[in-house]
Amino acid sequence: MSYPEPRHHGERGEISAAFRPAGTPPDFVSPGGTRTHYLATTASTGGEFGLYRVDMPPGAGGPRTHFHRTISESFFILDGTVRLYDGAQWTDARKGDFLHVPPGGLHAFGNESDEPASMLLLFAPGAPREEYFEKVSTVAGMTDEERAEFFLRHDTFWTD
Repeated sequence: MSYPEPRHHGERGEISAAFRPAGTPPDFVSPGGTRTHYLATTASTGGEFGLYRVDMPPGAGGPRTHFHRTISESFFILDGTVRLYDGAQWTDARKGDFLHVPPGGLHAFGNESDEPASMLLLFAPGAPREEYFEKVSTVAGMTDEERAEFFLRHDTFWTD
């Protein structure tokens, strides 16, 4: 494998980095109390990737088994215990554990413990996941057609 083709063609570097202090409030708090930090969005990375920190309260649960057709999803556990499903088995993942799910890979996750948990979610290439995070809690109030369109728009295919 080789490096990709250059995308910066200037003779000098440029000042273009974006710093986000650790104490920055979450960008979205779900009705269940999960706090999501939009660290690097599709918009800010030009579609290269999306990186999110997800802080889950005790017993927050999570999505059931699903897959994505266009994006990979990776999980890096920062703190606590997150239950991860890799398509074959469930694992209690702890600080420092990592799971990469390529496009089409079955997966699920959740915090079923009595303690808070925190993880990084990486989507590659980038996808506009912000709307998904912000509206997934409203799908129960959608019509069947609206719900199907929402999940299709967000590349989420349920297996059960």
